[in-house]
Amino acid sequence: MKRAIALLTICVSVASVAYASSREDLQARIDNAKTVLDEIMGAQDHTIPSNILRQATCVAVVPGMLKGAFVVGASYGQGVVTCRTGHGWSAPVFIRMAGGSFGFQAGGQATDLILVAVNNRGMQDLLKNKFKIGGDASAAAGPVGRSGEASTDWKMGAELLAYSRAKGLFAGIDLGGTSVSQNSEDTQIYYGAPHPFDEILRGSVPVPADAVPFVRTVAAYFVAAKNAHK
Repeated sequence: MKRAIALLTICVSVASVAYASSREDLQARIDNAKTVLDEIMGAQDHTIPSNILRQATCVAVVPGMLKGAFVVGASYGQGVVTCRTGHGWSAPVFIRMAGGSFGFQAGGQATDLILVAVNNRGMQDLLKNKFKIGGDASAAAGPVGRSGEASTDWKMGAELLAYSRAKGLFAGIDLGGTSVSQNSEDTQIYYGAPHPFDEILRGSVPVPADAVPFVRTVAAYFVAAKNAHK
């Protein structure tokens, strides 16, 4: 009975995140994504290598992805994506990430996630309505820190590099089997009108004033990586 209650609690907790968000909720999500990125990039030697930042075509940040498990595991998170365009970085769109696992496991935690598209194929994945990491899109655990500068494993066909931060530890992560889908409802709420994802991520929609700090933060790290390479 206790096991059934525990499993039900996890399912309810995960499902409750999926309810409609207010614009204030969405702004908080964008602000949290900026905070996560600032904290991770401020870790000096233990962060995303500059050679990856230079090649990034899109960046997705999922603050506090929820994960719970009791025999059957489940994870659910919501985040934001911005992509590089011919005139800077795009306005953000909203995504959902969900996955599951089976096995003898128990507990729960919140984990910050970052997905980095490192080529045009990765960017095209993020323009899709829905795709599965490891199935529709190839992904790899991203290298971390200066030692990651010399790593070539991620160049072997990976479209997306995945990172996680839990309890202060930042590292590459295997997200195989996790699905990523467009959150069109939240995107429409934030912009006040429906816009196709590709229209926003290709730079055809102006960056809302409230989203400028997040987009500028992404752009600043990209420019800094470019300048460091000159």
